[in-house]
Amino acid sequence: MAQGGPERTAGGGRLTMAADPIRAAGVVLLREGPNGQEFLLVHRPGREDWSLPKGKIEPGEHLVTAAVRECDEESGYWPVLMAPLPSQSYTVGGRPKVVNYWRARVREDAGFAADDEVDQILWLPVADAPTQLTYPSEVGLVEIAASLEDTVPLVILRHSQAQKRAKFDGDDDAQRPLSGKGRSHAKGLVPLLEAYGITSVNSSSSRRCIDTVRRYAKHAETSVVEEPALSEESFDRDPVGAVRTAVGLALAAEPLVVCTHRPVLPEFIAAVAGALGVVPSEKKWRGAWDPHLPPSGFIVIHRHFGADGRATVVAVERHDLDNIKGG
Repeated sequence: MAQGGPERTAGGGRLTMAADPIRAAGVVLLREGPNGQEFLLVHRPGREDWSLPKGKIEPGEHLVTAAVRECDEESGYWPVLMAPLPSQSYTVGGRPKVVNYWRARVREDAGFAADDEVDQILWLPVADAPTQLTYPSEVGLVEIAASLEDTVPLVILRHSQAQKRAKFDGDDDAQRPLSGKGRSHAKGLVPLLEAYGITSVNSSSSRRCIDTVRRYAKHAETSVVEEPALSEESFDRDPVGAVRTAVGLALAAEPLVVCTHRPVLPEFIAAVAGALGVVPSEKKWRGAWDPHLPPSGFIVIHRHFGADGRATVVAVERHDLDNIKGG
């Protein structure tokens, strides 16, 4: 659960203190109320404050998973993450703390249960944020979240670590399996993909890609849609086929993940950017579209689909199983 509260904001810049920062995550949970958008806030009796759902990450936990867990624990609402919001930096007991936030919507309501950490929750109109939230920095987050549009995620994933080619004794490299570490990472991807509400699972037809997303597909009670054009072998023969597949997936208005290979990623990501009207070299993207991903690394492209069906990019973020990088 969340602990402490802001003692000093740092204006969004990097803190220069020597101590490693405390890492935390939270959400601005929004819904449509009778008079427009409402946001969720929680009351912590130990601090006597009203704040957004947030809290420290647990050992070995990813920030994305922590944001979902904290909202669930504090409010009973299971969220789906949308666009990332500006992080907040401040000090707690002389130690720097950094909190990452996401705009979110409700996926499931398990019911609120008061405890010593949080004894009340409220849904209020966004306009009430300045008078109800204790911390001004969180007011700004609510206003930013409310100004953004609903988004649909496209997750571009590099397959998990595979058995080394030199160790594989099969005749068909497309059948090369994941390594033990790769299988572990595939399991670790499940709560991360679930956090974004992924419903469509797409993959290169190679075994190492399918096995990277198979566990999530089973968890989501869906099947893996094979995309043969995204295998290394097919890409070598016909890169245009991979581009066509990329464009189709970029414009599909459903929450989806697509798993492919390192050599395919540069052309694939460039094609997705082009289909969405993005110039990746523009300063505002700050390398967010860089195709160099580690095994199990992924890019989340938050797309908004207008009434005319046209897609625009609201935000992009990059992740692996250990770190988070906003973009």
